[in-house]
Amino acid sequence: MSDFLAAAYPWTKSLHVISMVAWMAGLFYLPRLFIYHHQVEGSGTEHQRFVLMERRLLRAIMNPAMIATWVFGLLLVLTPGVVDWRAGWWHAKLSSVLLMTGFHMLLARQRRFFEAGGRPLTERGWRFLNEVPTLLLIVIVTMVIAKPF
Repeated sequence: MSDFLAAAYPWTKSLHVISMVAWMAGLFYLPRLFIYHHQVEGSGTEHQRFVLMERRLLRAIMNPAMIATWVFGLLLVLTPGVVDWRAGWWHAKLSSVLLMTGFHMLLARQRRFFEAGGRPLTERGWRFLNEVPTLLLIVIVTMVIAKPF
């Protein structure tokens, strides 16, 4: 199995990065949709359009991309020689990815509140939360590329 993982490493890494980019695109866009959705009153046509857009983004792009990112990431971790288990950078990266996954789950739950006609946070709150994926992405990329510790 380890020979297969080593031979497939470039492809696994490519698929991991591709799926991560798709996941990040959704994590950047869904909170922005929530900001716009928050500005819509009632349950009219605009509300229904946002509900549809948010559901499709989450189910058709974000969920599959998150799962693929995790699968290819785990395959990379299982590839011999990829991770120095004594180094601290991978702990920081894993922690950040876990936080990113938790943020994804928070967005999924908030989408259901919007769908039901609720306004779970203020517009300002959504603007603040819209920055969370960026900060986590900075930590993750820095850990993987620079491996500062």
